[in-house]
Amino acid sequence: MIKKLLLMGMLLGAVRAGAQTYTPTADNLAARQNFQDMKFGLFIHWGIYSELGAGEWVMNEKHISYDSYKRLADFFNPQAFNAHEWVMFAKKAGMKYITITSRHHDGFSMFGTKASPYNIVDATPYHKDPLMELAQECVKEGIELHFYYSLLDWGRKDYAFGSPIVDGKPVNGDWDSYINFMKAQLTELITKYPGVKGIWFDGHWERDVNWHYDEIYGLIHKLNPAILVGNNHHLEPKEGEDFQMFEKDLPGANTTGFSGKSKIGALPLETCETINNSWGFNITDRSFKSSKRIIHYLVNAAGLNANFLLNIGPMPNGKIQPEFTDTLAIVGAWVQKNGEAIYGTRGSGIPAQPWGVITQKDKNLYVHVMTLPQLPYVFIPQLKGKVTKAALLADGSAVKFKQQTEGVFVYLNGIATDPNDTIIKLTTN
Repeated sequence: MIKKLLLMGMLLGAVRAGAQTYTPTADNLAARQNFQDMKFGLFIHWGIYSELGAGEWVMNEKHISYDSYKRLADFFNPQAFNAHEWVMFAKKAGMKYITITSRHHDGFSMFGTKASPYNIVDATPYHKDPLMELAQECVKEGIELHFYYSLLDWGRKDYAFGSPIVDGKPVNGDWDSYINFMKAQLTELITKYPGVKGIWFDGHWERDVNWHYDEIYGLIHKLNPAILVGNNHHLEPKEGEDFQMFEKDLPGANTTGFSGKSKIGALPLETCETINNSWGFNITDRSFKSSKRIIHYLVNAAGLNANFLLNIGPMPNGKIQPEFTDTLAIVGAWVQKNGEAIYGTRGSGIPAQPWGVITQKDKNLYVHVMTLPQLPYVFIPQLKGKVTKAALLADGSAVKFKQQTEGVFVYLNGIATDPNDTIIKLTTN
């Protein structure tokens, strides 16, 4: 009963806030809550572009003609792909969901689709559907699956990339045809593949057109009301969306320039980042993020009430490169020990401090000290409620604290610190 009241309260809050006028179902609201609980996900960019080892934008950046680029499909044959290995890689890293590219800007579909012959089953010698295998494996292992889907297409004639736009449509294309094509593919992804929980749109920013979101979002929620819809448009949330994403920035930051118009809304939040500097496989990119940096990104995202979606670009043979597996094994070991302070938490509402952030679950606050201060204590301002206990999460040992009107002082003298994140659990009444 309490859970039902909570879900209805979330619904009424969203309506009052005016964030969206579409009415999410109780199942959708429950899916949103579960999404926020998961906190850590794996993003996968994988396609025929992987063969060139220069990232997913290689066709555009190298000015490769569409007809020439399409030949990559003739020899895309990822015999080393193993869905179980991919899912277990994510699971051991502490990730709770996977978002994978079903179709990227190059227009190649990485799933078996009847809407276009330009897909991995019909156009490659592989003749298998890796996304079906991945979906089935995710169901077995209890990992949620979301599909990335590109609105942008560099090759289809009806999309007419580069065409002038008049009255919300490309002059040289057939916009109705393209919208219907997307609807057909989205219907396949939602109805054919088991356990799909979300659709992650990208490419809106390429042109100012009528994307028919009312029809597309409406179709998705009609096919499965619980599916979460998000769109990487770098704008405020639009009607019909269920979560808000931030590309390569934490919510509220704009170091990349993508989030200048992304005012934080009332929806669940997600930030995505790459494990090196590339989304798709890049054979020359050696800028690998350390396990410590990844842990800090995860913790900072959780402190801001957001999920962290970490991207990898598998190799064209279907293998995940060892630099990624080694680093995320370390991250997974850390998350296994400290997951209580990550999974199921929400942002505390207390601003980030020079030493770290605070997550919250029920009456517990988790103080994440990622940068040890020069003084032998951390100060927590704006803390509501009375602290009754402070303990080191790692071993439960008591930690000294003092609560005053202006905030709480937590003393670090003599406690065992963690080089990644020293977590102190505060219990309040």
